[in-house]
Amino acid sequence: MNGRLTNFLHVVLLVASALLIGFLSTRYGFIHDFSRSQRASLSEPSRKLLDSMQGPVEIVSYARPQGNLRKTIGDFFARYQRAKPDLGLQFIDPDSDPDAMRAAGVQIDGEIELRYGTRNERLKVLSEAEISSALLRLSRPHERLVAYLEGEGERKPDGPANADLGQFGAVLKQRGILSLNLALATTPRIPDNIGLLVIANPRVPLAGAAAIEIVDYVERGGNLLWLLEADEDNGLGALADALSIRSLPGVIVDGAGQAFGIQDPSFVAVNRYPEHAIDKGFDLSTLFPQPVALAQVAPARWEFKSILQSSAQSWNETGHIPKGGEPAGDVRYDGNDGEISGPLDFGFAMTRLSPRPGAREQRVVVIGDGDFLSNSYLGNGGNRDFGARIFDWLLADDALIDIPEQVAEDRTIALSDPALALVSFGFLLGLPIVLAASGLWIWRQRRRR
Repeated sequence: MNGRLTNFLHVVLLVASALLIGFLSTRYGFIHDFSRSQRASLSEPSRKLLDSMQGPVEIVSYARPQGNLRKTIGDFFARYQRAKPDLGLQFIDPDSDPDAMRAAGVQIDGEIELRYGTRNERLKVLSEAEISSALLRLSRPHERLVAYLEGEGERKPDGPANADLGQFGAVLKQRGILSLNLALATTPRIPDNIGLLVIANPRVPLAGAAAIEIVDYVERGGNLLWLLEADEDNGLGALADALSIRSLPGVIVDGAGQAFGIQDPSFVAVNRYPEHAIDKGFDLSTLFPQPVALAQVAPARWEFKSILQSSAQSWNETGHIPKGGEPAGDVRYDGNDGEISGPLDFGFAMTRLSPRPGAREQRVVVIGDGDFLSNSYLGNGGNRDFGARIFDWLLADDALIDIPEQVAEDRTIALSDPALALVSFGFLLGLPIVLAASGLWIWRQRRRR
């Protein structure tokens, strides 16, 4: 009787323990990443970043309910929510209000918007490096200052005209980048406290004093974005000499654009980018109307890296400049006329040690086109995102957080040809022979018994 009672009590305690464990599991969670490279967990820099952010973060994903995209995004941000419980995630179906989505600039299914305080950022790539870097930019307490040169007919950072940069200026403002207009006629010296000077296609040559001041600004260690156009008479020859760069005559025409449905060969579409921090992980196509090719002049005083290149089917057309709607067959390559076949560089990122106290590196970007950031062409492909990457790099935001991609370790076995032949022989012939021989031996041993 005592044994039965003891067994009954054991069963009751076992059931009660199971129920208690089940109840506690609904109140308290435990998650552990058993993967070898911890690729299902946030890296230490991301966790420290989330700990430093005061207040809630809101994530909005414009993903359709069909398919598994919402689950993928939800699982990805779950690791962020475990580290920061007040990080919220909501989904909006882009098909519910297409006009509103177009007005908001939503272009692809699953596009992500990060909101923190009064600022926001839009991303198209779901990766820890992209998300954490964007959160870091949003968390910065101070806004960065960019000066746009004005007074000589340059593109206006807040202008509504087709050639102006007003829409892109609004994008930068959301990212905590403030723009100001700088007229060297009234402010003869460029302030040293600006993070970046932008020269966006002056229509008339700059006065000698202004051109000298820009060169002096660069020599003092200032960062610069210079947008060029074909046959632009800007009076900045001294600046080109200081940067060890020059533009080639004519405009680039590229036959590879037909693969994108582009009939005008002077519109260069780019979907492959050279290795650089600006282009790292960027896989969106960009469109550049009539860019001018750039060349490095030796001896260079800077470290040059190409960030934009035309295809091998391109050249700098110096004769007939195609207009919109003209067939590509009307344009011909003529090497005897000084035209150079592609691929041609039309975007350079340049660095050198900064002469400014406390600064490590001076950065300059020169691009042979200003239209790609204009109100007319900003919405084409990844133009907006590529422009934002340029500004982030020039303002040194790329160095603030470095999240390595967490991938599974390579477990591929590399065998030489003799070793592969030996393994193949062993499995195809050797192993069957061994098994047959062992079976025959066992059969003979049993017969002897």
